[in-house]
This record gives sequence, structure tokens and C-alpha cells, in this order.
Amino acid sequence: MTTVIPKIEQLSSRVWRILGCNPGPYTLQGTNVYLVGTGQKRILIDTGDADKPEYIQNLKDTIKTQQTGIQQILITHYHHDHVGGIADVCNGLDLGSTVSVSKLPRNPPQEESIESSSKSYNYLQDGEVLKTDGATLRAVYTPGHTDDHMVLVLEEEQAVFTGDCILGEGTAVFEDLFTYMKSLEKLVSLKPQKLYPGHGPVIDDAVPKVQMYIDHRNMRERQIMEVLSGNTDKWMTPMDMVKIIYVDVPEHLHIAAAGNVDHHLTKLEKENKIVRRDDGGTVQWQKSSL
Repeated sequence: MTTVIPKIEQLSSRVWRILGCNPGPYTLQGTNVYLVGTGQKRILIDTGDADKPEYIQNLKDTIKTQQTGIQQILITHYHHDHVGGIADVCNGLDLGSTVSVSKLPRNPPQEESIESSSKSYNYLQDGEVLKTDGATLRAVYTPGHTDDHMVLVLEEEQAVFTGDCILGEGTAVFEDLFTYMKSLEKLVSLKPQKLYPGHGPVIDDAVPKVQMYIDHRNMRERQIMEVLSGNTDKWMTPMDMVKIIYVDVPEHLHIAAAGNVDHHLTKLEKENKIVRRDDGGTVQWQKSSL
């Protein structure tokens, strides 16, 4: 059952969450936008989506009741449900040119622009520290969900703003499983006490939650290797494997499952555990003989 998330909620002495009012299958209850700090100027983490007037009003109300303003905006990654609201936030809060919008660069580098805004991104470096009254944030590069993804460690709480690396409910999607798994291991090494996710409720059992993500992916990987090991005389497509591994999953979800299997296969290929061939436009896989 999906947790009900208030549209505005104080989560700690230095963290407020404003819901982006953009619910959906990938955004869950909506994007979590965080106002961080205790002073007259605070840091905003992510901006939600465009054209969500209720969210902008809720953000304005929160800032007014807290008698504060925005020092700078930090963006966890380039997806529209995190950057889409930049222009509306800047216009709605009448933010001047001195308020920067910062994120990590794309990898490989590419030109980026902020839609409907004259602002440009200020690019951060992995490990860079950002301070405001009552809060110290450290940017940590965690690619996989996207090539520019970062999480932000809140030093005062030993907490992490996870963006879409970890969700409050369910599991996250990713562009590259190989780098995503390394990012999950990096998150475990941070030993957080609490996770503030980009979507869904706050996670208090932080390390076990990240380990659950790792265990889930490792389980799928073992299943794929077992299938390939049991069919060494065959070349198999992702859908061939889905029909063996996902026997309890309804058939209409098999295409999505094949996409997940394909991510695992690409990771295993990078690790030299399997090989691929192109059979008339159909990519097939087999366990490596090395």
C-alpha cells in the first residue's frame, strides 16, 4: 500500500519536504523537494516538474512561514521531474541572478540548458561541500540511474538525500546497471542513518534498504547466470530468459522484465562473464567459455 505523504511536512529541525504534486507510475506520490537549513537563506534540493501551481504555492507558503529564502538550488540529476520546475521556482519566488542552480555535469560532457530560464547550470565536483546555516551538504557522484546523478550527504544528521538512486517505496530504474551497483555499494559505505529519497517516504533503516536493492539485483543476476549455465549449447535472447525466470509474472509485464534482464546482461558482458552475438538483428547471449 502506498504511503500517504503530506504536501508540506517538517522532517527534522533542518529539513522540510514539499511534495511536487506530480504523482505518476515513476514519480510515486510526486517528486520530493527539500528545503534544507535553519537560517534566513536555505538550500533547495530539486525543483519538481513544470506547471504545478499548487506545489509552487506550497513552496512559497513554507518559505514565508519559516521567514526564510533560497540561498541556492541543487539538482540531483537531469530528469524532468527534478529540473522541470526550475523556471517556475525562480519566477514564483522572484529569485535573482545571485541564486545559482548547481548539479554535476553529464558524463560524457554535453551542453545543457535550463528550460524557460535565462539561468545556466553551475557545475559541481564530486566531493564538493556546500554550506548553509544549520546544514552541511557533500555532493557524492552516484551514476547509474543517470550519468550525472549525485546524492547529498547531510553531515549533521548522517543522512543522505538520495535523488532517484534509492526510492522510498519499490525499486529504482537505471540507465546502466554496472555503474548503478557500484553506486549502491558507495551508499552503503557512507553508513547513513537516514535516507531522504527523491520519491516516497523517508527511510529510517537506511543501510538495510540499500542492501535490499543490492540483494535484489544480485538475485536476478544469479538467476540469469543459472539459466545460461544450464543452456550452454544455446544462444538466448532476454525474452527467452524472462520466460524461465519470471514464470510467476503476468505475460503483459514480460517486455518490461526483458528490459531489466537486458541491463543485467550488459553488466555481465562488461565483467566478461557472458558474450553476445547479433543474429540477423536479434541480440543473443551465451555464457563465456573463458
